[in-house]
Amino acid sequence: MAEQKEPYWAGKAYAFFSHKDCEFFPCHPTQHPEDFNCLFCYCPLYALGSKCGGNFRYTESGIKDCSQCMVPHKRENYGYITGKFQEIVDKMAEDREKAD
Repeated sequence: MAEQKEPYWAGKAYAFFSHKDCEFFPCHPTQHPEDFNCLFCYCPLYALGSKCGGNFRYTESGIKDCSQCMVPHKRENYGYITGKFQEIVDKMAEDREKAD
């Protein structure tokens, strides 16, 4: 079996930030607060709607509720989040074209 190579960002300080002094820490229930990543406090994937890949639901009034989602807060998901940035840019361009 081939040895699995770690992603380039694994173990890098820029890929993880835990703001334990925040009055809302942790903002989602977790069994592992030591691995709670606050780097994406406001999830950049929210803009992708149903294509974000997270654990969300829509409220009766149509609001996306991400309160049960841990995708942006898991230490190991930095690559997943940053890998979606081009989709976010494409969605913004698509929305802008629709508005024009």
